Amino acid sequence: MTLVPNITTTVDPTHRLRRTRRTEALRSFVRETRIHPRNLVAPIFVQPGHERREPVSSMPGVERVSPDEAVIDARRLAQRGVGGVILFGLPASKDGQGTGAWIADGIVQETLRRLRDADVDLVLIADTCLCEYTDHGHCGPLRADGTVDNDAAVERIAQTAAAQASAGADIVAPSAMMDGQVAAIRAALDANAFEQTAILAYSAKSASAFYGPFREAADSAPAFGDRRGYQMDPANGREALREMDIDIAEGADMLLVKPALPSLDLVAAARARFDVPIGAYQVSGEYATLMAAAQNGWIDGRRALLETTTSILRAGAGFVITYAAADIAAWVTDTTR
Repeated sequence: MTLVPNITTTVDPTHRLRRTRRTEALRSFVRETRIHPRNLVAPIFVQPGHERREPVSSMPGVERVSPDEAVIDARRLAQRGVGGVILFGLPASKDGQGTGAWIADGIVQETLRRLRDADVDLVLIADTCLCEYTDHGHCGPLRADGTVDNDAAVERIAQTAAAQASAGADIVAPSAMMDGQVAAIRAALDANAFEQTAILAYSAKSASAFYGPFREAADSAPAFGDRRGYQMDPANGREALREMDIDIAEGADMLLVKPALPSLDLVAAARARFDVPIGAYQVSGEYATLMAAAQNGWIDGRRALLETTTSILRAGAGFVITYAAADIAAWVTDTTR
């Protein structure tokens, strides 16, 4: 006869948790947060020309491409199941107003039309800002004292959004952090019969140290000063939520937090507070840091990119803009890993 043992000790609860960590099959079975390729958005930097590719030295694997090459890249991304692309433009010429942002044959508009004609299975997002198009690198026309004229910037940003929607953008993404920009964009879109075009508002965009490589890629570094007068102080979480409240009230359909890893608390707070889609941008400096460490053999780059992307989704983001979108999409669909 088998006797039931007299158990007098308390079982450590961690033993029960460890039972589901023992094998990869078990770990995968109980995994709470999963990356899907459709959660990912890939940035594309477009420049004038044909069959033109230029590597960005500070971001391994990232290139500036001409519109025809952007179509090739977009098709590859679609084949991997990536959810969307966001376009940044490098115009042939710049001026103090940022005219290249809204003209009909602007570089982003040309690329949007090509992508629309190619019928790629991707959400097409256009970054809606002026810093890449102004000769001074700031996000709007300047006053005599060198500060950005908020109202003039908002007018031109709204004009840019309408031009991008006309060229085929599904979503316009204002990133200038100008007061009132979302309301002006919504009004301009609706007035031009683009009521179905959505707005992804960069509501919590901090004046971050992690933007350096992007400014090389987009040739958008300010010629003088910096953008701390209009981008958010990274220390202010409550202010970030106020920005989000205002953008939703003005007509934003979804919100973006940028940069991602330094702002996971804001992603979580936004997810708890708002019922709209929330995204996060794993910015150039975050990506470059991981890639540099991986190239030096200090970390496993693949595992680090998967882990950081998972953490952003776990915090509450519904989608992640990342320069590693193509690789991550391939990795998470690779059944051999």
